[in-house]
Amino acid sequence: MSRRPLPVNPEAAPIPMVDLRAQHAALKQEILHAVSQVLDSGRYILGPNVEAFEHEAAEFLGAKAAVAVASGTDALYLSLVAAGIGPGDEVITTPFSFIATATAIRFAGARPVFVDIDPATYNIDPVAIGQAVTPATCAVIPVHLYGQPANIEAIKPICKRYDLALIEDCAQSFGARRGNGMTGSFGLTGCFSFYPSKNLGGVGDGGLIVTSSEDVAQRLRRLRNHGIERPGYHTEIGFNSRLDEIQAAVLRIKLRHIDEFNAGRRRVAQEYNRLLADVPVTTPFEDPKGQHIYHQYTILCEDRDRLQEHLRQSGVSADIHYRMPIHKQKALASDYTSVSLPVAERVSSQCLCLPIFPEMTSAQIDRVAATACQAL
Repeated sequence: MSRRPLPVNPEAAPIPMVDLRAQHAALKQEILHAVSQVLDSGRYILGPNVEAFEHEAAEFLGAKAAVAVASGTDALYLSLVAAGIGPGDEVITTPFSFIATATAIRFAGARPVFVDIDPATYNIDPVAIGQAVTPATCAVIPVHLYGQPANIEAIKPICKRYDLALIEDCAQSFGARRGNGMTGSFGLTGCFSFYPSKNLGGVGDGGLIVTSSEDVAQRLRRLRNHGIERPGYHTEIGFNSRLDEIQAAVLRIKLRHIDEFNAGRRRVAQEYNRLLADVPVTTPFEDPKGQHIYHQYTILCEDRDRLQEHLRQSGVSADIHYRMPIHKQKALASDYTSVSLPVAERVSSQCLCLPIFPEMTSAQIDRVAATACQAL
């Protein structure tokens, strides 16, 4: 049963999209101690914290190996290189994601092929994937958008049928489950971002690639570190994409709390669902085959821009992810002038993300919902 939110207090403090200070306050002393130990050690790059974090993350995610890198974008790019994707190849992906999903494909020299999304989950539509396969198709990159796992049971057979590499974009889904597995554990690789606002976020940039192929893991370790096989020997052209020790030390602490963080986000989402049940917006659909961890709580509203402005004027943050699908972005649009993806285009014109973070109080949730109700 829905309940009405409490009246808005116009003098209340602003509500941010995510309050990183609240999370860090609870862990501050532990984090400061870990950082101090790193500084005292003199080991700042590819040291014991990175190695330990890789082991701990792989175990948590149910993968055989993990390779820490400098960002989520690098995780995608290096995964494509390790899979042998290059010029002349096509990679099928979603247009409704952060642009890095597509630019990583371009960095590798391949061509992104965009297909439409599922109208309920906003994840890539498996039927559309099957219809887009050509002799040039070499990989598929589904995005587990907003923390909701994509329909991996339908995507994997397509990849197997056409011998396509499955590279999961898990930038928003650390700890999300689908069936008996975690996102990132289903494909050739799973690619994670530790941008500070993520469910598992660092205090700067960072990324991770998980895989169950030791050969792929070994190549990724070379690629992230200038192609070094062993000190002094470079066996291929590599890159500089290494997670530093301070980020790894912080992430190791936060990893121990990730289930708690995700449960906190789910609590906020469930409360929003109740408070907004009778409001003319579309609240997030949660596929019962997976566990949504709500990196974003995204509603659809026909008068989205007016609602966002009303929230802003009332001291409530609200972001749009994503205002324009990738195939319409100026950086890429010239290659996709004849492409029409109506579901992604409609969703991008109506989507609005409300504040959500594990430490969010009931009073803050009430205020966001009440402010939205005022506008609608």
